[in-house]
Order: sequence, then structure tokens, then C-alpha cells
Amino acid sequence: MRGRLAALTVLLSSLLLFLSTGPASAHVVPSTVVQLDLHGNQIDGEVLLPAGDLATASGLTLTGADGAGVTLDTVTAEAVAAYLTQHVQVSSDAGAWAVAFTDVAATNTEQYGTGTFAAITADLVLTPPAGTDVHRFDLAWDAIVHQVVTADIYVLLRSDGTGATAGTTLPTSLGVVTTDTITGTVPALHVDLTSDAGAAATATGFGGMLTLGISHIAEGTDHQLFLLTLLLPAPLLAAAGRWPGTVTTGKAVRRITATTLAFTIGHSVTLAAGALGLPVPGQAVEAAIALSILVAAAHAVRPLFPGREPLVAGAFGLVHGLAFAGTLTELNLSGWELVRSLLGFNLGIELMQLAVVVLVLPPLVILARTSLYPRLRITAAVLTGIAATGWLLDRVGVPTPLAAGADALGPASPLLAAALWLLAAATFLRRRPVRSAAQAESQANLIGATR
Repeated sequence: MRGRLAALTVLLSSLLLFLSTGPASAHVVPSTVVQLDLHGNQIDGEVLLPAGDLATASGLTLTGADGAGVTLDTVTAEAVAAYLTQHVQVSSDAGAWAVAFTDVAATNTEQYGTGTFAAITADLVLTPPAGTDVHRFDLAWDAIVHQVVTADIYVLLRSDGTGATAGTTLPTSLGVVTTDTITGTVPALHVDLTSDAGAAATATGFGGMLTLGISHIAEGTDHQLFLLTLLLPAPLLAAAGRWPGTVTTGKAVRRITATTLAFTIGHSVTLAAGALGLPVPGQAVEAAIALSILVAAAHAVRPLFPGREPLVAGAFGLVHGLAFAGTLTELNLSGWELVRSLLGFNLGIELMQLAVVVLVLPPLVILARTSLYPRLRITAAVLTGIAATGWLLDRVGVPTPLAAGADALGPASPLLAAALWLLAAATFLRRRPVRSAAQAESQANLIGATR
């Protein structure tokens, strides 16, 4: 039994390192951007796609896609156009629209926190049936995301020559195409640009940003890993530079609540400031996030700041919020569009953050009162420290396989979460007293005698 528990300890401690449903690089992963321009009888625009994701999803050989440069020949460019045409459909009440991709080319670009990456660009032309209103349509886009399920596709309205969105500052977000993690499908993006559909467009945009905030945390281990590593010692009592015992369940819950709330306040402040124009040094922010995880991991092994976890969570939360702001900065929003996007995105972050904390809180409190917990806590902290070191080196320009190895284990997290709950349940059941038949009969006789 001890051997099985030891094996489960190693397995379950990995949960605290890889608790998201996607790769750990989250906000530093390049995204697809679709920019649309409205005209009298058609819509055209430009598409930018990360070459690495495109190669993975399409199966096409794009030499240099994993580096900083791709060379496209005519045949490959035509194959890319054909792939995109197959995976993008536009329709409205009048029927299907014609979709065409032209002028496929390779480039190098950079988005917030990504560094320079190889990308593919293409011109896009959407032509509706004759007499169709171009202001309302459904964009069914599953290029890349049908294989790379953590991918995000930002859809922007870049210019409008028809006055359909009068009073709106351009460019403006039309929504984000993402995988529905419950059904595994990629819902079509409904676009309504009529001037009398402002409320509906606002609701759609808010919902899109809400979903984006949820996926930003669900796909990004580093933000949640920092918080969860700070929570590891929350049920424990600090004394003489060690974690020798446990506190009451009520006190553990209060600690976890305070730490989570402080982190929320910290990143909410800088998320708003960054989205509103505060300059953000992307590489420095990314490195600081990795450093925050390393500090939290060291604290989980030996108390560095016992009782001050909320203060540390709030301080580092300011740094994490700047990274969140980079996602909104990429959309180039302003005015009311920025305000509602900021609210929706932040709410999505908080909901997903709360879900993760609620997921791990009960089993952590139960396991903290067992002899198994020190091994689980230390193993998790060591693995976290290794991952954080890899991310820190990678983000200051020193390539290392450690970060890539941590990223690759992200999709295993649902199984690890289930295993953590099973271990906690098994521990709880083993600690319940089991009455023998003689004890049961004796208790029944005692009850009878008192009546």
C-alpha cells in the first residue's frame, strides 16, 4: 500500500504544476488575427496566422515555422490558401458567401510577450450573394483551432466605409473564436454591425471577452501556478522555519480567501492600467512572473513569509496583471469598447481563477492532515521550482527544454485533478472508524438500557 501511495504522491503533485487544460505559455502564445474592412457590397481584409500553429493544424511543411523565418514557394502558398478556404465559411440569411484567400506570404512579427515569431499573412475577400446586407453574417472559422484547441482567433473591424457602426472607434473587436471546451466544437461567430444592434453587439463583445478571460487562465498554467503554490502551505502552521503542523480548517479557508482576494486586487489594478495605456515591458514582465512562481515554490518548502502570503500575492499580482493587459493591448481598443472588454475579460479571469481554487481547496485541506502531505507538498514545490527556472531562463533569452517539457504536460491536468480527489476521498474514508459487530451490539444494548 505504501508503494502505491508513494507513486500516487508523485503523480498527484504534478497536478499543482499542470492544473490548466492547455499549455503553460498562455499569454505568450502567438494568436491568429483577422482584420476586416467593410465596403458597399463585400468585406475584405487581412489575416495573420502563426506559422507553427498553421503547420501543425494543416499538415503542410512550412520550413522554419518553429523559428523566426519561413520561405514560401508558389505551390505551398496555394496549399495554404486552399486549406484556409476549406476551413472558413461565411453565411447569412441569403445563403453562403464566397470566400477567397489571396497573396499568401511569409513574414516575421511580434505580439505582446511572444518575441519575434514566423507568421503567414493572406488577403481575405468575403463576397455575399447579390443584394445581401453585408452588416450581418456568421463567421464559421475553424482553421488552426480544429487541431490546436488552445488557439485564439481575434476578429477585428479595421475600417468601415458604410457608416454601419457610426460612433464606434475603430478598430474594434468583433469577438474571439475559441473552442468550446464542453462540447469540443468551434461555435461560429455571429457578427451584426447594424447601427440599431448596438446593445446586441455590446453583449456579444462582452461575452466574447468573458470567454477569452476564462480561456486565458484555463490555457495558462503560470498565473494559476503562482497562486496555487502559495496556497500549498495555507493549511499549515509555521514554526522555527518549518511547517510542523496544521491550522484549523476555518483558518485555512480564511488564509486561502485572503490570498486569492489579494492576488485578484493586484492584477485587476494593473490590468486596467496596462489596458488604458501604461507602458508594459513585455520581456521583463514575463521574467518577473516566472520569478514569482520560483519564490512561491521556495516558500512552500520552507516558510519565507509566513502569515504574509496575501501581501506577497497582491504585490506579485500587480506584475501578473500587466501580462493580462497585453491581451487587450493587442486588440487596439479604445473608449466604451475598451471598458466593456476590460470588464468582461477581468470577470472571465476571476471566474476561472475561482473555479481552480474551489477545485483544489477541499482535497488540499483533507490531505494536509495526513502524513502523505509533506511529500506531496515538497514534490510539488520542487517540480514547480524546476518549471519556473526553465521559464525564467527562457524568458531572459536562454533556451532550455525545461519550459517546453512543462508545457507539454498541460493536457494531462484533468486526469491529475480527478486523481487528487480520489486520493483525498480514499484518505478520508480510511480515517473513519470502522465498528466491529461486537461494538455495534454493545452500543445497541447501551442505547436500549438508557430508554
